[in-house]
Amino acid sequence: MAVVTKKLVSGMVMLCASAVFVLATCQMLRNVEPFHTWYYSFAWWSVILFFQSVLYRRWGRAILFDNPLDFVRLLPVSVTVWLIFEAFNFRLQNWHYENLPSMTTVRLLGYTIAYATVLPGLFTARDLLERCGLWKNLRCRPLRAPQKLYRTLTALGLACGILPLLWPRYFFPLVWGAFIFLLEPRNHRTGAGSLLRDWENGSPRHFFLLLASGLLCGLLWELWNYWAGSRWVYTVPFVGGLKVFEMPLLGFLGFPPFAVECYAMYCFTVATWAKLGPARKVGLAFGVAAFDLLVFYGIDRLTVLSFSG
Repeated sequence: MAVVTKKLVSGMVMLCASAVFVLATCQMLRNVEPFHTWYYSFAWWSVILFFQSVLYRRWGRAILFDNPLDFVRLLPVSVTVWLIFEAFNFRLQNWHYENLPSMTTVRLLGYTIAYATVLPGLFTARDLLERCGLWKNLRCRPLRAPQKLYRTLTALGLACGILPLLWPRYFFPLVWGAFIFLLEPRNHRTGAGSLLRDWENGSPRHFFLLLASGLLCGLLWELWNYWAGSRWVYTVPFVGGLKVFEMPLLGFLGFPPFAVECYAMYCFTVATWAKLGPARKVGLAFGVAAFDLLVFYGIDRLTVLSFSG
């Protein structure tokens, strides 16, 4: 796509995203459907597409316009990455959904559209913070021989994944670090995108950008959710008192490591997929689809508090 054409398309996307956001917000405030029920998805997708356009028009780079197919591929990965945490939540019971549509097909479509925003939202926020120059000159002493940390990090990852399942009341926060420790050693060893490699090169900027993007997206997630008719609510042990929107204040500490975790999971997924042959890719795709459907079913049975309509 020629640069001029991309500029025109990005401008149109920006205008459309702005119009949808304003329309959805006005109609949500009037309790008009489907904007009231699905306000989270209308608002978040509008913001993601708007700032993808800003990235391209202001700095000339944005995955949506440079590599639209890569952007589309990001969506099913985003869904499955989040569903892994939904599966953990069957045991943790830290959040529940209320007022979801009673029609199964509509509800499953809603899950998919909402969960597909996770990685695009995080990576768009990270790219914006990077282009704005946040921590531009941040350097540190290079990490020596990160290979020596592989076993320790893997053990920490296993502990962070298993302890919340055994004693969820006390160890539930550890799930937001499990896949960082589990996957970073493998990502570093196999040449995939790796934060360990950044630290090895004395460049921790990407790590801190991800932390900041997680906190920023967490605030927006909770904002959109607070106004939506279909929403999630929290039942977090010990910290449920003081809240910002629906989230207990201390719960916001989980968003920064969650963003780092998502990056590690995404890099692992991309690297693994690239090494598979056609037959194995088909098999993996069917396996992931089966996992997604099972977790959707589990959400309906174990996580949804109420249905509407």
